[in-house]
Amino acid sequence: MFIGYARVSTQEQDTALQLDALKHLGCEVVYEEKASGASRRGRPELARCLDALGKGDVLVVYKIDRVARSLFDLLDILRHLERVGASVKSVTEPLDTTNSMGMFVIQILGAVAQLERSMIRERSIAGQLAARARGRLPGRDRALSSEDELALVREYQEGGVTYRALSVKYDVSPSVAKRAVYRVTKPLAYLQRGKI
Repeated sequence: MFIGYARVSTQEQDTALQLDALKHLGCEVVYEEKASGASRRGRPELARCLDALGKGDVLVVYKIDRVARSLFDLLDILRHLERVGASVKSVTEPLDTTNSMGMFVIQILGAVAQLERSMIRERSIAGQLAARARGRLPGRDRALSSEDELALVREYQEGGVTYRALSVKYDVSPSVAKRAVYRVTKPLAYLQRGKI
């Protein structure tokens, strides 16, 4: 049985092209997902799709990067398919995992896709570093000025006031008030959580 899987990364993107191609190839069941998660936990429809595969089934995808987000992920999926006796087919790439050459080609394509994502990430980091060197910090501006942040923290430390009350007074969200307090009172814990 042909089982299709279609995925786009954001809610704004459309799976219509993928769905048309999968149905044209004869997929009886198609799992559709709008998620960019790198792990399978972030892609519940993929997990359901893989669980549904059995001996002789063929997982059909528009492109291999629709199903695997890294070479490690791809190899893990291929091992799962081998265990259950299923194979994978790409609509736009000449892939057939029923033979060793097909397995080799799919691993090469997975490695190329991973390299491309790594290069995009490196360029993004380089752009952030260049902006920082020019005095621009990446991300949004802080919601509180330094003076307001210190005043908010002082009020919190004096006691008798909640994050919600402070957020109303300083016109910010409760999470901004909480982060401000943590940044001053527990800086090590704050930095270890990756907040700068």
